[in-house]
Amino acid sequence: MAKDIYHEIVKTALIKDGWTITSDPLSLAVGERNVYVDLGSEKFFAAEKDQRRIAVEVKSFIRPSPVQDLQNALGQYVLYRGLLEESPDESDRTLYLAIRNEIYSDFFPEKIAQIAIRKNQLKLIVFDAKREEIVQWIE
Repeated sequence: MAKDIYHEIVKTALIKDGWTITSDPLSLAVGERNVYVDLGSEKFFAAEKDQRRIAVEVKSFIRPSPVQDLQNALGQYVLYRGLLEESPDESDRTLYLAIRNEIYSDFFPEKIAQIAIRKNQLKLIVFDAKREEIVQWIE
């Protein structure tokens, strides 16, 4: 399975922030199938800290069109959130989309991204790829 180019950086940033990586990737049993929430080049993983359990989808946003990246990210985010909610063992995990701080400051202030965040209740982890650190949690 291919990993997003920032997968290891986000893992490192979470560990620096005190999280324990518990699954890489996080697999979910859905009906007759085991789903490894790893579609295309993205990977999903799980972490725990202070009794909180999260699942993280890393997105690089490197296409020429950030709108296409947003469409793809939203589709996966909504699907994964629904699968988590329906999973008896994982329903307490909160799903986050991890994005670079450059994407957050350059594209996410635009109206299209703000509507997507609001309407889909998107939770974000903004990270600095060079420092391998989390910059901001957005609920």
